[in-house]
Amino acid sequence: MKSEIKFCLYLFFFIFCNQGFSQQNGTKIGLWENGAPGFENRKDEPEQAQDWWVRNIHNPSVTAYFPEKPNGMAVLICPGGGHENLVFNSEGKDAAAFLNSIGVTAFVLKYRLARTKDSPYKLETHVKQDAERAMRVIRSRAAEFKIDANRIGAMGFSAGGEVVALIAYNANNVLKNTSDPIDKIDSQPNFQILVYPGPLFIPKEIKADAPPAFLLAANDDSCCSAPIIELLNGYRKANVPVEMHLYSKGGHAFNMGKRAKTNSLKTWPQRLADWFEDNNYFVK
Repeated sequence: MKSEIKFCLYLFFFIFCNQGFSQQNGTKIGLWENGAPGFENRKDEPEQAQDWWVRNIHNPSVTAYFPEKPNGMAVLICPGGGHENLVFNSEGKDAAAFLNSIGVTAFVLKYRLARTKDSPYKLETHVKQDAERAMRVIRSRAAEFKIDANRIGAMGFSAGGEVVALIAYNANNVLKNTSDPIDKIDSQPNFQILVYPGPLFIPKEIKADAPPAFLLAANDDSCCSAPIIELLNGYRKANVPVEMHLYSKGGHAFNMGKRAKTNSLKTWPQRLADWFEDNNYFVK
């Protein structure tokens, strides 16, 4: 009897430790085998990370987080940070943990930063290229990741919302004159989730092929509440599915609710889960 109890305790300890390890350590996937085109010579420069931020990104990648019970959905997560840093933990890993808890496979993007001092990168060129390539890589490996290539969305926080905007509103984005088969894959997300998104790259007109949108911000966010209102009006005019949550208070950068200043914002991720369910995204 003692040996059975000892075995059960060992099994519990083994499972618990491995679950904790898997939550803290995702699988890093480079977007290009030899580094980003034109910047291959910088791919081995080490990233810098401290507390909440990551910097010095020259070899773009996604970090994959897989749920215990996948439902076939996937989301590319674009953390914010003003294009100077990446808020990788609270706007990346924490978002992935929540998505995993509801069965969604998550990929956190490390994109090149265009506003760091002496950066050689441009938002509309290199950052866009990173986000497009990330979507293509994920779709190209959909069977391997056990996800549905037609249920892959993009989620952006603050500046990360601007990154999502770079790939969300152009359905004709398959590259031509390329020998890389991955570049021939569609990079537009099937849906988008924008959490206090920055104001850049919002189109003047939303077209009928824009991906359905979940929009969320606090009204007292002077930077990033207006963009979701602008998007809401555009989506309604185009008759494209949209849901918006504008909280009266909360400011900026409340992340997944951990830094929320109000009780209502602490539970905002449940609104996202409701949106998924109401719109049948969980259905295989």
